Amino acid sequence: MIRVLNIYVPARTLLLGLSETVLVCLAFMLAAALRLGRDVHPLMAEENGLAKIAVMSGVYLLCMYYLDLYDSRILSSRHEVLTRLLQVVGVGTVILALIYYAYPKAQLGRGIFILGLLLLFPTLILWRELFRRIVSSVHLSEKMVIVGHGPLAGEVSDEVRQRPELGMDVIGWVDVSRNGFAMRGLPYLGDLDTLSDLVDRHQVSRIVVAMEDRRGQLPMDDLLALKLRGAVVQDGADVYESVTGKVPVTSLRPGWLLFTSGFQRPGRLYWYKQLVSFIVSLIALTVGLPLLILIAIAIKLDSKGPVIFRQQRIGKNGRPFNLFKFRTMIDGADADGKHRPATDGDERFTRVGRWLRRTRLDEMPQLYNILRGDMHFVGPRPFVRDQEEECVRQIPFYRQRWAVKPGVTGWAQINRGYCATLEDNIEKAAYDIYYIKHMSVGLDLLILFQTVKTVLLGRGSR
Repeated sequence: MIRVLNIYVPARTLLLGLSETVLVCLAFMLAAALRLGRDVHPLMAEENGLAKIAVMSGVYLLCMYYLDLYDSRILSSRHEVLTRLLQVVGVGTVILALIYYAYPKAQLGRGIFILGLLLLFPTLILWRELFRRIVSSVHLSEKMVIVGHGPLAGEVSDEVRQRPELGMDVIGWVDVSRNGFAMRGLPYLGDLDTLSDLVDRHQVSRIVVAMEDRRGQLPMDDLLALKLRGAVVQDGADVYESVTGKVPVTSLRPGWLLFTSGFQRPGRLYWYKQLVSFIVSLIALTVGLPLLILIAIAIKLDSKGPVIFRQQRIGKNGRPFNLFKFRTMIDGADADGKHRPATDGDERFTRVGRWLRRTRLDEMPQLYNILRGDMHFVGPRPFVRDQEEECVRQIPFYRQRWAVKPGVTGWAQINRGYCATLEDNIEKAAYDIYYIKHMSVGLDLLILFQTVKTVLLGRGSR
């Protein structure tokens, strides 16, 4: 795993992205050479041919990213890869047509463009198939053994085995227990006393410690000796975090939050977020004022009631504040004071409200919340008081979400989407605590970039 912008990316997936960048560029360069022959040199040297190829390549690679072609769920499916590559060609071509219409000098030439696509599409299909075989090969994977058999050990095992692009082969587990049962289909390899022998016997290169109770049971001397011999020894919570992008809130030892890296808020980062939030929200409100007025008129014409919906939410340090949104439900939908999460096809939505929810334009008045300092653009999503209190009672470490200001978007929103059940909120809290632990300017920019993708594809809205 390689850390990029405070998230962990599998080295093989990063290699796939870099190799495909090269392949896309080479496809159009070869197309130019085949089409123009000796005349290709003036194109590259005098007519900014390389820059034009970079624009075309950038558009198609961006489409590949936005259509999830680097997602672990897609990488192992031939049908999904083929379908989405076709979508990439279609969407990318439309985007390039718009660019060329607005700026004709960016065109490389119709013949080169068509020939480049004819070269590119089969090349990517063949390379994807080869990559799928590589990541699925057990012979090219490093062997991993898990120490422990509790909930965290099971979760780590499941997550790693579902992601072949990680290049890790979980061969089994060891513990003080001698029951010999299979943990989630993973075989029992023996007692902790035999750890050194089985590492040598199975050529294990990675040991993940996920025991619930380690006091007096963990073979520290053996683990240190194995580490000195070249084996990688990792804490189960750290592995789970790097693989999933969230922390295992239901399986954490209390000391992990205290002694793990992260959870440090440099003062300059706080003031940077404050300053950027104020300036950008002020500009956005000014530029977006005509759209705000049009939406307000549409809401007023569509149904009776106020244009703006106000609701008390819980912010930083547990302090309440009034959150502003465009009203999307009929007036008095929650008059009894009980908050009921929205559902698909919810009859409380107005006609305009349903469209606003789908496009996320109902969130625009929160720019005012950001301007006056209640929220940032990026942070944990704030909930109503009764929902927050219920989550505090039932979800471990939930109060840690209150350590920072809430946001309009966040790491949990782009990874989990809409939450309606306790299980949803547990997972969302796991993502939020990960964000708080690793909060940085780079991670905020990545979240905003991903948010654009979520909005464009209409994911997670209700």
